[in-house]
Amino acid sequence: MGENIKFYSEMERYEIINVNDGDRFNCLGNNDIIVDENGNLKNLLLNNNKSKLSFWGKSEFIEVPWDCVKKIGSKTIIIDADEKNLKRIH
Repeated sequence: MGENIKFYSEMERYEIINVNDGDRFNCLGNNDIIVDENGNLKNLLLNNNKSKLSFWGKSEFIEVPWDCVKKIGSKTIIIDADEKNLKRIH
């Protein structure tokens, strides 16, 4: 297989970082990916719960278009998304 192929089993430990505002969204395994009916990656669904007591609090999710993914490195997934690109889901 080619050098540019990444397996989800490896990527699930990659931390997601937004270079636009410096926010960190834990690792991919604690978030989700939305795939369309043709198998194309459409969005990242990121858990935006900053509270350590998330069991009692409400979770907020952020839907980020896959176009905002700028780089998948050796341990990180770099996104560049500002507020106009994000859809907040409560």
